[in-house]
Amino acid sequence: MSHATAPPAPPLAPGTRPAPGYEVLAHLARTGWLDLYDAWSEERDCRCVVKVVRPDRRHEEGLGDRLLREGRWLRSFTHPHLVRAYETFESPQPLVVLETLTGETLTHLVHRLRRRPAAEDVALLGVHLCSAIHYLHGQGLLHLDLKPSNVVVDCGHAKVLDLSVARPPGAAPAGVGTFCYLAPEQARGGLLTAAADVWGIGVTLYEVAAGDLPFDCGEGTGSRTGDVTTGDVTTGRDDWYPQLEDTAPSIRSRRRLPRDLATAIDGCLQPDPDARPAVRELAAAFEAVLPWQHRHVAPTLPP
Repeated sequence: MSHATAPPAPPLAPGTRPAPGYEVLAHLARTGWLDLYDAWSEERDCRCVVKVVRPDRRHEEGLGDRLLREGRWLRSFTHPHLVRAYETFESPQPLVVLETLTGETLTHLVHRLRRRPAAEDVALLGVHLCSAIHYLHGQGLLHLDLKPSNVVVDCGHAKVLDLSVARPPGAAPAGVGTFCYLAPEQARGGLLTAAADVWGIGVTLYEVAAGDLPFDCGEGTGSRTGDVTTGDVTTGRDDWYPQLEDTAPSIRSRRRLPRDLATAIDGCLQPDPDARPAVRELAAAFEAVLPWQHRHVAPTLPP
């Protein structure tokens, strides 16, 4: 006799107190293993974001530790292009409190705009991403999951989110990250270096500039993700990655851009990690595209 699988537990209701001093205002999103809530901080007298492991996955070993590790990193890091964490709680459940960001993710921005962002705005975004990634690398971490949904932009100022799959450089299992955005070496598994995040910068800017990814990942596979604790790919075929079969077409085949900007983006997407530019070199290339009076200043992305 077969038994139906129990449905996932519903999100916490408004008014619930997930930790002392915090009250749930609304459920924001549910990922494969997390719930995110709009919450009120009594101590700060402001809104914040509360991140917790989904109720139906709290029994899984390692997920709570993974969340708390991310929260501790974000509490200790201080950078204008990284989201901040305020607090972490180990009980009554593993929980991280993050700042509330205004603006919208690049994913929403790309789909909302009727025209593609100006080349100078793409270059400025590249400068901000390079700044955040350079800082993370200085802290001994690779981000490994740069993508438009992990970047929030407000009035031209970008902030990078989500260190849930971050790890130090070195050996890693295949598939850690998000399917369509993985560097080839992430897809294969093995030694990961700063070049994997350079790929992440390039593929993110490619999608923002062109409105689409450089690879056809197949319907419904864009959110396929790997698990940092096991390396398992959760959906779809785990032995097929377009990044391992094809070279990314030049961004200039999809969109007219200044030659130097296009060359920088294309350089990020070289299959060989050693052929990609270093983060400092890449940042200099993006900044060179900006008018001199706009360098180190945040112009507004188009409405």
